Amino acid sequence: MRESIEKVNATRARRLKEGPPPPMTPEEREAILKRSHPDYKPEGKRKLAVGPSAGEPVPHEVADLLEAHPVIDPKGIDLSRVDYDVDVLVIGGGGAGTVAAIFAHEEGIPVDRILIVTKLRHGDCNSIMAQGGIQAADRPNDSPAIHYIDVMGGGHYANKPELVRALVTDGPWIIRWHEEMGVMYDKVDGRYVEAHGGGTSRMRMHSAKDYTGKETFNAIRDEARNRGIPVLEFFPAVELLLDERGHAAGAVLYNIETDEYRIVRAKATVLATGGFGRVHIQGFPTTNHYGATADGLVMAYRAGANIIDMDSVQYHPTGVAYPAAILGQLATEKLRNQGAMPVNRDGEAFVFPLEPRDVESAAIIEECWVKNKGIETPSGIRGVWLDTPMIEAIHGKGAIKKSLAAMWTMWHRHDIDITVDPVLVYPTLHYQNGGVEIDADGATRIPGLFAGGECEGGVHGKNRLMGNSQLDYNVFGRRAGISAGRWAKKAKPKGLS
Repeated sequence: MRESIEKVNATRARRLKEGPPPPMTPEEREAILKRSHPDYKPEGKRKLAVGPSAGEPVPHEVADLLEAHPVIDPKGIDLSRVDYDVDVLVIGGGGAGTVAAIFAHEEGIPVDRILIVTKLRHGDCNSIMAQGGIQAADRPNDSPAIHYIDVMGGGHYANKPELVRALVTDGPWIIRWHEEMGVMYDKVDGRYVEAHGGGTSRMRMHSAKDYTGKETFNAIRDEARNRGIPVLEFFPAVELLLDERGHAAGAVLYNIETDEYRIVRAKATVLATGGFGRVHIQGFPTTNHYGATADGLVMAYRAGANIIDMDSVQYHPTGVAYPAAILGQLATEKLRNQGAMPVNRDGEAFVFPLEPRDVESAAIIEECWVKNKGIETPSGIRGVWLDTPMIEAIHGKGAIKKSLAAMWTMWHRHDIDITVDPVLVYPTLHYQNGGVEIDADGATRIPGLFAGGECEGGVHGKNRLMGNSQLDYNVFGRRAGISAGRWAKKAKPKGLS
């Protein structure tokens, strides 16, 4: 590996002078996806055999979950014994769930009539792990309309247009709301420091160094705590409840500490359980939190909700390939938007650094396995170099510690100085592109059931752009919470079934 690193060091000056390879044409992007992206491997999927989306192709790992028998025996659950009776039940203690609870309260639901339940702790989620930033079109040369075109193009025009419209129009408001709660976005002379992400035509990425998720989620969680919204921790939902009419009516919870089941009756239910990274589609490592196991997707599907775009998985192009102790962890896209180039074992750049994520991933996979120009680690993992020292060659000494402190720290713990040496990367499972189908208000096909964040689908189509996941959980967490609050105020509960 050291011999290859020296080749990278030797070619850096030339690459700085010449610049990166040009972006691919649409035809070139389509061709490389079909050749090398995991989504295009037919052996990785099968058609669902049961449920409302029977016949739709999904990864085998997802089909195994959706076709499985429930974990509980319905005969062993006494629905006449209600342990918690609330107006709005929020399942999930991450970004979308916390935002939903806040806006259910804003809609007039008293805090003692709202309940957040979460499998682990409040904040054990992907939202807090996000690094690179959040998109919002608020510059003079930008607009929600331009953002809309970028999102649709990035998703290969498979997105639901009404959801994309909601995403981009709410974006600027979300940034203002964050700042009102104390989020400290990067600024120079009072103006936002904004950057590109892969597939964007304008610089609209707002960030807080490279720990944007932590900065934003902490403010959101503090807001929920200040309002006194109740949270049950280590209490995962394992089954949704419906009433006699087929309306959402709460959930069965499982107490991890006491091994007991509890019943929550609710007038409205919000699903905000995140994605499926820890299912490890096609054996890929993942950037995701350990709680990302598709719980909400399974519960909603069993209850009768549609799913959408579940044939599509996002692999982040630059997951850590070495050292093995942090295999699959995120090497944020911000490294590339600050100048780091992906290069092969000979120190040659082979792809434009900010292609859309699916295209960038396919190019790296092809470089490693088709062209055989990757680098193999002692444990047999292949990857390519991400030439991080280019960042300080472009922006000056100290730039990495200033704007990419979390990245510097992650590798420094393993005795790697990313200001001196490149780092080895390879695509890692990052995001569930599809999910439970919703409308622009966050409503599913089941009356009284709403969803927000990564567990819902239709927003991103076949590929998500950087910075739109944090925007998604804020926009649709808010919309789902408002809708749930409005539904709860007029709902007339019937008997549980």
